[in-house]
Amino acid sequence: MPVIPVDSAADDRLADYRGLTDVALRRSLEPERGLYMAEGAKVISRALAAGHEPRSVLVSERWLAGVDEALAAAETDAPVYVAPSEVLESVTGFQVHRGALAAMHRPVLPSVSELVADARRVVVLEGIVDHTNVGAIFRSAAGIGADAIVVAPTCADPLYRRSVKVSMGTVFQVPWTRAEEWPGDLERLREAGFVVAGLALADDAVTLDEFSALGHERVAIMMGSEGDGLSRAALRSVDAVVTIPMAGGVDSLNVAAASAVAMWELRVR
Repeated sequence: MPVIPVDSAADDRLADYRGLTDVALRRSLEPERGLYMAEGAKVISRALAAGHEPRSVLVSERWLAGVDEALAAAETDAPVYVAPSEVLESVTGFQVHRGALAAMHRPVLPSVSELVADARRVVVLEGIVDHTNVGAIFRSAAGIGADAIVVAPTCADPLYRRSVKVSMGTVFQVPWTRAEEWPGDLERLREAGFVVAGLALADDAVTLDEFSALGHERVAIMMGSEGDGLSRAALRSVDAVVTIPMAGGVDSLNVAAASAVAMWELRVR
């Protein structure tokens, strides 16, 4: 892999890394070029181990050794730009976590049917726009043992830099895809033998422990936005509405916390 010293933030070769704090720019830039950003040596290593291909790497000299071994194992010929820390910060507009960023090519996502073919526990995310919550849900899925995650079109990007960072790179570990038809793709889950349960507050909801006791072989648990929860269209498409019993006058949990509770209760035993 070519290691190329760079000493100017204005270097055209660093264009992929410039202006990353501008959310609107990133949302238009990344889909157009098919890129996402992996930040930190550990996250970059996990992305490479998952078979993702780097377009380039930007690293401070101090952290070059931290990514060198992973890059060598991946047998990539992507350029590695080595720059002083102040150049990294000037280019990106923030202090880069552990002095390393990689512009990664986005992988081709499977269809919903392909994704869940061998799964027993699936998490479905609708309208969750906070990247921190998306990353935390992926980390819980990896740690507790969900087999796959389906992301609705209205959900934040799991490969957004903040999501990847919060997930500790588990977005590369948990198989996932983005639904193309919504909520129509929920029918693909039913065709595969899944009972689709929506986590929501509703008068006809059953408690999570009651639903778990039914012992369904294949379960897809769906959760919605941080404010309004699941959409009406999504709720009309579920087989059951499930709620987590609460105490202390609290009506609900943060969606990331709720997902962890639901995954634990519904885990394959």
